[in-house]
Amino acid sequence: MTAITSSPKPLFDTLANVGALYKDLQGNANAHRQISAWLMQCFGEAKIPLPAFVVSEFHWALNFLYSYRGSQDTFNGYRRELERFISWSWFVRKASVLQLKRLDIEAFIEFCQKPPLCWIGTKTVARFNDRDGLRLANSEWRPFIVKVSKVAFQDGKLPDKKYFKLSNTGVKQVFAILGSFYQFLIQEEATQINPLLQMRQKSKFLRKEPSVKQIRRLSDTQWQTVLATATQLADQEPKQYERSLFMLQCLCAMYLRISELAASDRWTPTMGDFFRDANKDWWFKTVGKGNKLRQIAVSDPMLAALKRYRTHLGFSPLPAFDEQSPLIEKATQAGKAMGSTRPIRKLIQQCFDLAVEQLKKEHKLEEANLLRSATVHWLRHTGISDDVKRRPREHVRDDAGHSSSAITDRYIDVELKERAASAKGNPTRQNNS
Repeated sequence: MTAITSSPKPLFDTLANVGALYKDLQGNANAHRQISAWLMQCFGEAKIPLPAFVVSEFHWALNFLYSYRGSQDTFNGYRRELERFISWSWFVRKASVLQLKRLDIEAFIEFCQKPPLCWIGTKTVARFNDRDGLRLANSEWRPFIVKVSKVAFQDGKLPDKKYFKLSNTGVKQVFAILGSFYQFLIQEEATQINPLLQMRQKSKFLRKEPSVKQIRRLSDTQWQTVLATATQLADQEPKQYERSLFMLQCLCAMYLRISELAASDRWTPTMGDFFRDANKDWWFKTVGKGNKLRQIAVSDPMLAALKRYRTHLGFSPLPAFDEQSPLIEKATQAGKAMGSTRPIRKLIQQCFDLAVEQLKKEHKLEEANLLRSATVHWLRHTGISDDVKRRPREHVRDDAGHSSSAITDRYIDVELKERAASAKGNPTRQNNS
């Protein structure tokens, strides 16, 4: 059996299951046997012959992954790259990851840029399913996923494996994550070599990108239409739409990521996360990317939005100190926090879709077509882009949770507008020769 002609199986389960396995193995005299049993559970049905070194390497990878348990998104990204890499090394290169050299890493990156069709899926599925008390590999899972754009999907186009393409960002992630993995192995004295450091021409795998990246954001017209549409719906059917209106304002006015609205293992947002300091200024605290706690200055419009939503819920206009009511409740379970980002995306998308129809009615077709491409994350970009024009960038940086002002500077598009305006104003040069 070769992994070129057959799809590989997943190696690592959910964060919770990986954590449980990691803890079970600590100080366990039967750790080797337990890992072997898990791998046979993963690969047994496919009858894949397992090389002798896989148990120890799986254990190293498990320990490495567990160190990123503080962030679900980070864990997922590292798990994805390690599964691809280890499966390729074991079953395509047929070598231990500790034996790989520079040329092997280059071969792996080329493999990722054009993987065999049997390694590519057209939808995201769970890695494992429960069956008869066991966690068994999902036969539909694939290491790579091909997708179509949001607009193309709306137009009825489906993903086609033939058009899979690893993005420039994806290639960068391969370098970064594998480099970290080998540094971990060196620190654990499993190897002395990091083959990523031996690569001198990484540029041949990376496309040069423009120094100024386009910020995906809503225009003023689009945002005002989305907000007006959601407000009208909330006025007419508050039970169904007040929550959607409030989430829209949180995502834009406070630059929240969608994951910061939903409850998770690391944080459950509550009404008490809005608080007033000794100066009578209002703040909102959250735990975001990288498991970092930050507090966000609450604007007057955001405070008004909070009052409106709480009044709808039957609460006092402003939260009491350390109030534990969920910030976003489940629609079907009062008092239970929303624990998934999926319904949030669905509700925000509904607002976008209705705003698109409104723009069409107003004959603003270009604005409508551009709004079709918008995602929830555009609301964060919109809020940052608008505020960085009128607030000190250091204040916006801290509210957004950016690690540096350089990231915030990407949202300053005043110079781009001035450059475009000056270009439009210049007469076209004529060739007089």
